[in-house]
Amino acid sequence: MIKYFKTRSIHFLSFLQALCLAIYISLVGFIISQGNNWFGPIHSIWGPILFLTLFSVSALICGLITFAYPFYLVWEKKQTSEAIKLIVYTLLWLTVFLLIVLIILLSVH
Repeated sequence: MIKYFKTRSIHFLSFLQALCLAIYISLVGFIISQGNNWFGPIHSIWGPILFLTLFSVSALICGLITFAYPFYLVWEKKQTSEAIKLIVYTLLWLTVFLLIVLIILLSVH
């Protein structure tokens, strides 16, 4: 897998990372929005526990998607500037995806 990343540009990798994040965030958002339909209303401690567990796991997965390869670049390759560029470009791509979603939502309503 690392060999695949080595042959790609930082711009393309940042796009892929942001796309993976956007897809993952959409899936988690869908799961949260459908929770009552799938599980029914939960009137016990298990509802907040499940939500906080999903939230924590989600934060970990998003962190791994965003920071795993930059960490590799810094730790193994000693390419700190490339790692920072990758993180910044990922943030920019994610912002572009957010703006696209906002434009679509505003045009629908």
